[in-house]
Amino acid sequence: MEKLNYETLKKSGYDGYILEKAPVKVLQFGEGNFLRAFVDYWFDMSNEKAGWNGKVALVQPIAQGLTKIINEQEGLYTLYLRGSENGEKVDRKRVISVVDRCYNPYEDWEEIKNIAASDELLYVASNTTEAGIVYVPECKADDAPPASFPAKLTCLLYERFKAGKKGITVLSCELIDNNGKELKKCVEKHIDDWKLGEDFKNWIEKENLFCSTLVDRIVPGRVRDEELAAKMQEENGYIDNLMDVGEVFGVWYIEGPEELAEKLPFKKAGLNVHVVPEVAPYKKRKVRILNGAHTGFVLGAYLAGEEIVRDCMHNDTIHGFMNKMLYDEVIPVLPLDKEDCKNFAAAVTDRFNNPFVDHQLMSISLNSTSKWRARNMPSFLDYIEKFGKLPECLTMSLAAYIAFYSTNIVRREEDGLICVRPKGNEYKVQDDAWVLDFYFNHKDASDASLVEDVLENEKMWGQDLTKIEGLQDKVTEDLALIRKEGSLAAYASCIK
Repeated sequence: MEKLNYETLKKSGYDGYILEKAPVKVLQFGEGNFLRAFVDYWFDMSNEKAGWNGKVALVQPIAQGLTKIINEQEGLYTLYLRGSENGEKVDRKRVISVVDRCYNPYEDWEEIKNIAASDELLYVASNTTEAGIVYVPECKADDAPPASFPAKLTCLLYERFKAGKKGITVLSCELIDNNGKELKKCVEKHIDDWKLGEDFKNWIEKENLFCSTLVDRIVPGRVRDEELAAKMQEENGYIDNLMDVGEVFGVWYIEGPEELAEKLPFKKAGLNVHVVPEVAPYKKRKVRILNGAHTGFVLGAYLAGEEIVRDCMHNDTIHGFMNKMLYDEVIPVLPLDKEDCKNFAAAVTDRFNNPFVDHQLMSISLNSTSKWRARNMPSFLDYIEKFGKLPECLTMSLAAYIAFYSTNIVRREEDGLICVRPKGNEYKVQDDAWVLDFYFNHKDASDASLVEDVLENEKMWGQDLTKIEGLQDKVTEDLALIRKEGSLAAYASCIK
């Protein structure tokens, strides 16, 4: 078979949407699986659904990357969106044709500068990992190119400013809080250090928009089963070295003014991309519902004998426990439209039920102390403040956390704490060393003493939880139920 390109695609008989020629309107830093299954997908859909007629030029952020492979395929790649929608299995295929080509900044810097100063350019998008948005003082304005992404962006914006062109919109997708704001701070610092002038600084402030965004799509990136991958290539009729896989669910929240929604092509295309005044509430929703659900039920589910998330969704007790926790305890205290939150929670079941992803409970269990504090404790405390009583499921999940870290402790290893699952196998608890030492040192303590010492540990929770009325007694009671009858029976007691 031949490699994927426009000519090969025509020969293959593919009859989906394809746009071969269009002006470059997006300069994207990052060429990996996530951006190609997320940002580039939305712009590709906008070409089809809204007649946007734009292309994306990719820039590999570091010296090594996918430039050669992308250009060999003329920017084309096959994207599979796989998962569950409304309980039904979904497996969609689309050839993405929005990518113009890819550039290596360490070889093509002048060409990238030309794109940055072009009349057609409207947006810069980026996902250079959490470490990408950082100020590196060693970077200089005359480096070709500077090492860091913020320094590269500063140079390119300066080229655009010198060319007398309009400002652009920057869409930052890095997984840090206030990603757009933090990127802008780095750019402003470079402007000051490089003495690029007040006129340029004013142009940045008045004509350019740095948007913080929240991205939400799980992107496994590739089919790991070699036999299945080969079969998919055979069915396509071409060799695709950039084949990408993401879950069918996807949503993008972009922080910006109302008029940005009309400027971007996504609204017109009817896509699940939203311009909002702040992304913080939506991040809170994601952390407390999606991530909080994981941390809230997986530890007890593992002790009950489950191994992967999908199977938990087919266990009526575990699924019922998760739903009661979300709908009765988490959603009522979130500062967002309740119907919107319920719809998001309903999608969580579909996402956890993805037939294409075997999400291991033990992988989710890593560092559960800090996860429970960040994901579950805020809902737990807000519920107590709002309703004046303990949330039944969240309290039980705290007991399940303690049980997971303390069930039949065998030994302390360098990278974990070895425990034994009831009527089952050994498992390794992995967390910060001080957390593991705490539980190992309490392996002979009574449950009542263990609960008290856990709850009053301010290093774990940032406060003494024994001061919450009734909590210590209730967690001790719940832990005793887990020890005696098992976590499945304990979860069932919450949903009677």
